[in-house]
Formats: sequence, C-alpha cells, structure tokens
Amino acid sequence: MAPGPFACTVLADLGAEVLRVDRASDVDPDTRYSKDPLARGRRSLAVDLKHPDGAALVRRLTARADVLVEGFRPGVAERLGIGPEDCRAVNPRLVYGRMTGWGQSGPLAPRAGHDITYLAVSGALGLIGPSGRPPVPPVNLVGDFGGGGMLLALGILAALYERERSGLGQVVDAAMVDGAALLTTALHGLRATGDWQGDRGENLLDGGAPFYTTYETADGGHMAVGPIEERFYAQLLTGLGLSDDPDLPAQYGRERWPELRQRLAAAFKERTRDEWTALFEPTDACVAPVLSPWEAHLHPHNAARSVFTETAGVRQPAPAPRFDRTPGAIQGPPPVVGQDTRTTLAHWGVDAPETDRLLAATVVVQHPHTGENR
Repeated sequence: MAPGPFACTVLADLGAEVLRVDRASDVDPDTRYSKDPLARGRRSLAVDLKHPDGAALVRRLTARADVLVEGFRPGVAERLGIGPEDCRAVNPRLVYGRMTGWGQSGPLAPRAGHDITYLAVSGALGLIGPSGRPPVPPVNLVGDFGGGGMLLALGILAALYERERSGLGQVVDAAMVDGAALLTTALHGLRATGDWQGDRGENLLDGGAPFYTTYETADGGHMAVGPIEERFYAQLLTGLGLSDDPDLPAQYGRERWPELRQRLAAAFKERTRDEWTALFEPTDACVAPVLSPWEAHLHPHNAARSVFTETAGVRQPAPAPRFDRTPGAIQGPPPVVGQDTRTTLAHWGVDAPETDRLLAATVVVQHPHTGENR
C-alpha cells in the first residue's frame, strides 16, 4: 500500500514514465479527483487480472517496459500469470521489482504483516522509545519508506545500470525486514566497539544523552538538541546561559546525565519555541525547532529551497535529490483508478479495435468522467 507506490513516486519524480495497473473493480464513477501524493506523476490503467486476457495484456505491456513493480504476497503474481518468468519470456531485459515485508523466501514469507511487524523482527523497533517504556512505532517511515520503497528504488536503478553491461534484466527482491535491518548497520558497529552499552533510550543517539534529545519550551513547543561535539555543546550552554556554571555536570559524565537533563529542561522552559529558534539559528549549537509536517513549509530554510510544493491542491514534499543538469519534477497530479485506460493503451501500442474489444469484455475499464483529459 505504501512502499511500492513510494518507490515509483521517487522514480517518476526523477523522470520515469510510470503506469499504474489498477484493479478494474476499483473504478469508482463517483470519484473525479485523487489527492494521494504517493500516486503523483503516473497514469492509471484498470485491468481485470483474473481474466486471461487481462494477464495477457499486462505481459504484452511488459514487452515494452524497462521495469515491472509488484507488491503481492509471494506466489500471487505467478498464479495470475504475470510472475518473473512469465514476463521475462516476452522481455528478457525486464527488471522485475518485488516489494514485500518478509521477502520472497523464509518461514514468514507467506504471512501478513505491516511496517511495525517487520520493524519488530528486524531489531529496529526495539531501538526506538524512552527508557523504561515500550518501543514507539516511528509512524511507518522506517519500514515502508526508508527500508522499503527507497531501497526498492535503489535496487531498480542498480539493476538497470547492470543491464547496460549484461543486456539482461533480473529480479529485485526488496523486503522491508531486510531494509529496516540494513538501516541499523551503524548501531551494530557501535555495539561492537562498546559505544552502545545501555538499553533503549539510554545511549548517545536514542534520547539517552541529555544533549541529544528534545526539550519542551514555555509555550508547549519543543526544541531538538544535538550538539555531540564539545565545541558545539559549548555554544548550547552559552545560549542557555549555563556556560559559567561551575556545578553543571560534564557533558559525557554518564553518571550525572539525569541531573544535566533536569538543568537543560529547566532552561528551555524559560522561553518559547520561537524565541529559542531566533537565539540559536545564528549559531552552531545544533538546536532546531520541532516542526509538524503541516508547518514545516513555513520554515525559512525550507521555503528558500522549495522543499515543499503544491500539486492538485495538496501541499507535499518536492522531488529529491537535486540535480544540476537534469532536475527532477512532479510529472502530474495523482490519477483516479482507470482514468487513463484508453489513452494509455494507445500510447503503449494497442490499437483502437483491440482496445474496444477489451473494454466491451470488461477486461479493462475506463473511468467514465476522465477518459480523454490526459
């Protein structure tokens, strides 16, 4: 529901032509607009994949495609007749991206799950949350997006690059449990060197250190604090008016971290979030206001770099990363299901009589209100 579409959003923003194959049964005549940013920059073809002609049509389209992405449980694409071998029979150069939680193999491969399930088994979830409290789900950013969709997009690009040498496509098996585990690589190194010793919420980067955490301000807002280095930490103390306090605990004196946290917390409660922001932004104290996603576009830095944009009336993050010669761009608003069935088939080489036959047999479905406007 999220990682596959996100991978395709990233690729679309970078210039890929993306065609989304939707279920014919999902066409809703009452829907005229879509506001899902994860669907931006692509067209929608509504197909009945359980109809033999539907699967045949998808195989026909893969003959002209560079990449196919699917997010079914293992074995479903094969049963539908659009698995890797089915599609590579008509296009040996096809890169076949598979996006799942558990991967294509292993004892849990056929089981259901969600982002939080995969994070739990990967070890990532156990790292997140305050000491003495249960782990906290990090929304679904780590599994669905960071360890899922982003890794799939990277795998697809790597496979396309390799294809330039070999001339052959391959299967990219992207699993969220793999990706979430990969994101913890550096922490395994810290553990091996003895620099990650405590339980959850007791270490340098997980909120355990009083100089790498968040503090509430006088108006109920929060500031993020992260001056790990001594010279940056000194600027934090100067800004808080604590630099000349001889009784202040040492930065890396773990035994007095609780006391240091109380002192910093009391200082931050003396001013509002905006006041602290104005004080610290000209410094290298590594202090920033904690913004909601709905106000982040107002921050001067984000505004100056156009980090957010608006498409189809919905504010959303702009394409990233940035290129100096071939910049990415949102290629269009998100489609409703079946919006582009007729025009897409024509674009992909299916002639009008064949399209009419497929529509009459309900192998494909055209949305009634949006058929000719893209």
